[in-house]
Order: sequence, then structure tokens, then C-alpha cells
Amino acid sequence: MAEILKGVSEGCCQASCALLGGETAEMPDIYKGADFDLAGFAVGVVEKRRIIDGSRTEAGDVVIALASDGLHSNGYGLARRVLLERAGLRLDDRPAELEGATVAAELLRPTRIYVRSILDVLARYRVKHIIKAMAHITGGGLPGNLTRSLPAGLTVRVRRDSWPVPAIFKLIAARGPVDDIEMHRVFNMGVGFAIIVAPSFATSIMNTLRRRGERCWVLGKVRKGDGELQWA
Repeated sequence: MAEILKGVSEGCCQASCALLGGETAEMPDIYKGADFDLAGFAVGVVEKRRIIDGSRTEAGDVVIALASDGLHSNGYGLARRVLLERAGLRLDDRPAELEGATVAAELLRPTRIYVRSILDVLARYRVKHIIKAMAHITGGGLPGNLTRSLPAGLTVRVRRDSWPVPAIFKLIAARGPVDDIEMHRVFNMGVGFAIIVAPSFATSIMNTLRRRGERCWVLGKVRKGDGELQWA
């Protein structure tokens, strides 16, 4: 429990959040052995005039992707079922696909927190017509999160070859096997966050993100469509 709380505290420090309180539940009749329950949430506030809601997005805008560090906090049910049950891997196994890392190390790799990098971009490019929309790629992957930030009549055409898919996702897909559609529906596949920006500012915004230590690239472009993600 102490190790988990240390991790929560570190996450709060990375995100410049105050840890105000919390509660854990230990119920012997339900949780067995060292099991316990922990839940948390974050509350934020934004000035109404600075809200970025995607309404200014238009065809031709550029989608910038920020790399994830792995599974982040989604798809663990499928990951465990494939790796530990179907493939029969142990937590201390080092499958060749993971290039020396153990299964446990990959499953416990911390979620990347983008708060400070995104706040830096927003501070430098305050005008609403520059930063059009943003999406945290969590459960639902790119199809379920990126298109949700768009107004009606638009979609995003994603370049499949614009980034290398991390090894953990290739391992899950191969050992399942899990088809490509399901992989992109459940996992982030290496894209942890996305920003939709005016095309003339894309390069300078990516330079700002890289100075903050982010790995980023042009994921695709906004175009007219029915809202369904398109793959190139």
C-alpha cells in the first residue's frame, strides 16, 4: 500500500496537483490476502474564455501525437488474459519481443503525465485559433477519443506509418492473437495524447514539446468526413 501511495504522490508532483485526501477500503470478506481497493480522481478549473472544445477545428488542421510509454492505464484485462493466461507467460519472463524487459516491468511501466508539457504549449500559443482541440488517448484508443474532440462533418486521416508501435502491443497482438481493429480500440498503441493545431504552427509547437522531453510527430490531418477515423 505504501508503494502505491508513493506512486500517487509522484504523479501529483508531476502534474502539479495537490493531494488533498483519500480513502482505502480493507474488507476481509471481499478482498483476500493483501488485496485492497483504492480509487482516486482529479478536479480542475479553467476560465470559460480559455476552454478548448474543438469547435474551431477545420479541415486542413494538423494532428500532433505525443508518444506514450506503454500500456498506460488501459486494457489491462485483455493484456493479462493474453500474456498470463493464454500465452502462459510468468511475470519474470523476458520474451524476445520485449528486448530484455520482463513482463512485470512492462505491465507496471508508469503512465506518462503530459500536464506540464501541454500547459507550456497553451501558455505560448494562447490564441484560440492555434490550438484547436486536444485528446487524451485512454480507453477506446484513437478511434474512441480523437474523433470525439471534432465537430460534426469532420474526421482525422491517420498515417499508420508515422510512428513505431511499442513492443508490448506487438507482443499482445501476436500472442493473442488480437486483430488490428481490437488492438486500436482497446490500447493507445503508442499515442498517449494528441493536439489538433493550425498547420502553420505545427512545427514550432512540436519544437516546444521536444524541448520539454516529449517524443512527438505529425499523426495526420483533419479532413471532411462522417466522424469515423480514417487510416492511410
